[in-house]
Formats: sequence, structure tokens, C-alpha cells
Amino acid sequence: MTAFHAIDLILKKRDRIELSAEEIQWFVQGAASETIPPEQISAWLMAAWLNGLTPGERNALTQAMRFSGETFDTAPLGRFAIDKHSTGGVGDKTSFLIAPICASFGLAVPMISGRALGHTGGTLDKLESIPGYNTQLSLAEFASVIERCGCSIIGQTDNLDPADRVLYAMRDRTGTVESPHLICASIMSKKLAAGLNGLVLDVKFGSGAFLQDFDKARYLAALMVETGEAAGTRTVALMTAMDQPLGRMAGNWIELWESVELLEGKQPPHSADLLEISCTLAGWMLFIGSKAASPNEGIAFALQSLRNGKALDHFLRMVEAHGADPSLFANPAAFHKPACKRTFNATKSGYIASMDTRLVGWAVQRTGAGRERAGEPVDAHAGIKFLAKPGDKVTAAQPIATLYGSSPAHLDEAAALLTKAIHYSDAAPTIAPRIHSVPITAQNAVSYTKEPA
Repeated sequence: MTAFHAIDLILKKRDRIELSAEEIQWFVQGAASETIPPEQISAWLMAAWLNGLTPGERNALTQAMRFSGETFDTAPLGRFAIDKHSTGGVGDKTSFLIAPICASFGLAVPMISGRALGHTGGTLDKLESIPGYNTQLSLAEFASVIERCGCSIIGQTDNLDPADRVLYAMRDRTGTVESPHLICASIMSKKLAAGLNGLVLDVKFGSGAFLQDFDKARYLAALMVETGEAAGTRTVALMTAMDQPLGRMAGNWIELWESVELLEGKQPPHSADLLEISCTLAGWMLFIGSKAASPNEGIAFALQSLRNGKALDHFLRMVEAHGADPSLFANPAAFHKPACKRTFNATKSGYIASMDTRLVGWAVQRTGAGRERAGEPVDAHAGIKFLAKPGDKVTAAQPIATLYGSSPAHLDEAAALLTKAIHYSDAAPTIAPRIHSVPITAQNAVSYTKEPA
């Protein structure tokens, strides 16, 4: 590879001169190998944050990061490989439904997930609340589980996309996290490194999302769809509202408990939104993977897989293949043993009009279920069960949530945040649909790639 100088790449990006794919590849390799000094990496990131990236630069950055370490080869599986990625939220447990649903129709679902940080939960922390579940498989072990079960959910290996690990840590320290171009490259490089043939993105907006503004969230969705398609992976994004917790449980073990209820074919009323979003995402995955003639037929197939028990069978087989005892799910309530428990009551009569879902997420985190800094432990049994949600009519002092925590002090903090987060009204509120009606596809993505002000 041609040798470049980091200062030249910084100056070009500063002056809005497009970098070549070769220059970006050199920069990414230098970042991953730590041969470029941190101050020069941070300077380039700030220039990219200020001036953005051209489509060519964004695609080159994504591909260079994707191939900066080992990649997962799905070809030997002999099945269409597809995954789902969510931009994060509160109570987001769709992976536990989607992966086994799609596996039950013969798709390969290699999911590489993350941990809780900030106000959002982490898929790995939730799975590790199952005693014995090993999230740190090698890629060979990962492939073996998928061959046997159709799906597997693990954490990022040390050698998968190492450039992203370096660049993300630098972005976190230099105020450049929010760049949609850098977010796009970070997300898509990891997903593409998993060797996917198809990808469905769940891009969230609203009070509990990282990108609360709808237009900004849709812009990121369009960038990711374009980037995935440019890499040869069929990509679709759905816009979903995160204006209230998804489902009725937010935490670790309790989210698995709720998921298994749906996998058993049950339909608790306050889990209806979780069921809707999970089946819609799975329906698109079945359509992209040629297992359904349309997304709507895919949704019907997804519901069928929940009702006939096939998705549950694949989920339990996956749990066992990862080293855990699936019999725990015969009675998940019996395994739930929080250190402390408290009822949270409505402060006034009327309707629950809305929730500041970011504050709700912090309330869940304060119970002990999440973490503020990477590496902190989490409590498997902490979290919040919601007994009422926006649109419900309540009376003063009516129980509207149950708090599970690591200590009374944890519950004090969580209750104080929840009190601030929940708003009441005398009139019934209008609850917007959870799924925006227009998906972002290869056909319309370009119309949404003008960066919002």
C-alpha cells in the first residue's frame, strides 16, 4: 500500500477535498494498528465531523473498517444470512423474538450485539442474566451454533472490526460521536463484517432514542441503507418510535421473561407494541431472504411461528447451545429474585399522556440494570415492569409500575426519575403509531440523503 502522511489527510478533510479510498484505507489501518498518533486521529475525526463525508468516502471508510480485522464467512452455512440492527432504546428486546422466528424458516441469523451503556439496555447483558449463557464465542463456535440452531447472538470478538474500537473510543473523547457519517460507518462496518446477505435496520426516533429528531434519524437510516446496498448487502430501514418503553418490561432477566411469553404464543396487552415491531422486522427479513412473497406475508409467517412454537424451539436450542439451561424458561417468574421490590403509584388521576423515555431509561439504569461506564457490572434481576403505559386511564395512588432493584437506595433514585418522566392529562392523548409507514429502501434512500439542518 502507498504510504501517506496523516497531516496531509487531515488538511484535505479540513479543506473539503475528497479523500481517495486508498487514503482512507491507509488511515484506518494506521488507526487500528495505533501507528497514527491519537492527536492526528482526533484531528481527522473533527474535520470529518465538521465537513461530513462524501458517499465515496463513507463507503470507503465503512469497507476499510469492515476489513480491518477478521470477518465472519457465512457462505459455508449454505443459507441466506440476515440480521437486524436497532439504534437502541428502552425495553428493546426484539432480537430474542426475531432471531428464532427467522431461523425457524431456514434463514441464518448471525447476531453480533453490544452491552448496556447510558440510558439504553444491552442485548449481551440480558442474555448473560441466563446462568451459563456464553456470549464470547469464537467465530468457529459461532458458525457451529448457527448450523445447529439457525441463529446465534454473541458479542464482538477482539479481532472483528478493531478499527471501530479505536475510532469509537476516540470519538467518545473528542466530541465527535454524533456525526451521522461516522455513526453509519461504525454500525455498518460491524454488521458487514458478519458476512450478511441482508440487513433490516430498526432506526428509532423520539424521546428515548439517541437521535430524537425524526428527520435526523431518517437521514442516518438513508445513509446506512445506501452504504449497505453499495457493499452488496440488501438493506432496508424501518423508522420506529421510541416515545415509550417497548413492551412492559425493561431490565435484563425480566425482558427475557417477557420475550418468552410471546414466543409461547401469549399476547399480554402491554406487550402488543413489542409483538408488532418484532413481527414487522421479522416479516421484512423473511421477505428479503425470499421466504415470503411480501413483507405483509412475512409478518403473517412470523406470527404463525410464534403460535406454533417453532420460534420458541429455536430460541431454547440456541440458549442450550450457548451453554445455558433452557429449563429455566419453564417458569421464568420463579427464577426472578431481585434484592428489592417496590410498587410505584400514579401521582394523580387521569390519563398517562406521555413519558420522557430517556428519563425512563435512566430510571431503569439506576435500579442496577444498566451502567454509566463501560465495564461496570449490572444486576440481572433489576429493572422495571410497567403496569400502565401512555394512553391508559389511571387513578391517583394506582400501581402503575413495579421496581426491582439492587438496594433501597437504587429504587429511591429510580422512583424519583420515573416521577419526573411520567406526564398526565385530563383528556385521552393521541398515541402515534409505533412504526412509520414509509420504509427506507434502495429505491427511495437517495431522496432522504439531504442532511437536515
